[in-house]
Amino acid sequence: MTAHARNISTPIDPAKLDRLAEVAVKVGLRLQPGQDLLLTAPSAALPLVRRIAEHAYKAGAGLVTPFLSDEEVTLARYRHGRDESFDRAAGWLYDGMAKAFSANTARLAVVGDNPMLLSGEDPVKVARASKANSIAYQPALEKIVNFETNWNIIAYPSPAWARQVFPDLPEDVAVAKLADAIFAASRVDQEGAVAAWEKHNAVLRERTDWLNGQRFHALKYSGPGTDLTIGLADGHEWEGGASIARNGITCNANIPTEEVFTTPHCRRVSGHVVSSKPLSYQGTLIDNIQVKFEEGRIVEARASRGEEVLKKVLDTDEGAARLGEVALVPHSSPISKSGLLFFNTLFDENAACHIALGQCYSKCFVGGDKLTPQQIAAQGGNKSLIHIDWMIGSAETDIDGVHADGRRVPVFRKGEWA
Repeated sequence: MTAHARNISTPIDPAKLDRLAEVAVKVGLRLQPGQDLLLTAPSAALPLVRRIAEHAYKAGAGLVTPFLSDEEVTLARYRHGRDESFDRAAGWLYDGMAKAFSANTARLAVVGDNPMLLSGEDPVKVARASKANSIAYQPALEKIVNFETNWNIIAYPSPAWARQVFPDLPEDVAVAKLADAIFAASRVDQEGAVAAWEKHNAVLRERTDWLNGQRFHALKYSGPGTDLTIGLADGHEWEGGASIARNGITCNANIPTEEVFTTPHCRRVSGHVVSSKPLSYQGTLIDNIQVKFEEGRIVEARASRGEEVLKKVLDTDEGAARLGEVALVPHSSPISKSGLLFFNTLFDENAACHIALGQCYSKCFVGGDKLTPQQIAAQGGNKSLIHIDWMIGSAETDIDGVHADGRRVPVFRKGEWA
């Protein structure tokens, strides 16, 4: 159905929206009878939040507790808040979330805020608030990155987001087109979505099984502006699609997802690389990123746009200029084929191979659930307040897997699995 054929008051297909909520509960979380659910979302996503709650309770949820954010409330802080407030965050809230996750509460995040919401605000205040929030969020974030509970992220096509992706279209048409793009990428654009995810997870598992069987020592990237060697952490393990959280529940953390990923060795990255797509970060579009690594650390960083923000990110802490994730995504992925820049990492990272600055996932180690933070660090895992993905893959990217003895195996050729 075309956007113009829909009632302009309902540009979002209700059947597909309901299907997305069902997939979030049954595939993303695999919510268990009696399990509580903590849900965060922008206020614009309330129609999806209500459907999630319905499917969660039908699945036997204990309590569903939603926390809604609002763009106007956020802007009010930047425009009228006291200066000292930008060095504070609601630590009590995140402590409570951490306590909930420790008690086996599932975590679901709905994204959909205007990605450029803070573009007109003081970048110094934005950076201060972001750092304060990152510090306060650590107790809860550690539960997430260590997969102590089942968690999932999905998206809702808010009008503010749709206007950024389709700036030249009427709002109702923009929302309809963004909704259709989200539904297609999330595999809920047709009947049998749960079965479609089972099939997709099987494909991703085949790729992770092959990579784990190879036990590569490093990955060698080559392409326009790129000559990069990423050492892989000792005892690393590739993940992708569905994975088992420490509470024993198999979940799909990201919907959509096209990636397989693992932990790089934070002290064994060398060479230079350029970004293949812009990075949207807290209201700033950072474009044409060019960095140079020595002994795992970024020692030179440039960008044609947003360079100041990039450098502030790299100065967040000692681990911010090192890698915490490396991910492989074919250039032919559905999100890449859409040709859209979503201004949202959940989608844009699934359009291309990417790397992430900052915190690693303990899940991406053999026996990671039994490793201490000290052991993870000794094996090359990175620690940081941030985890920011940015895209480096394209149709011209070649990647070789390098064994400890120097032997090379083709992994990607011209952006596709070799």
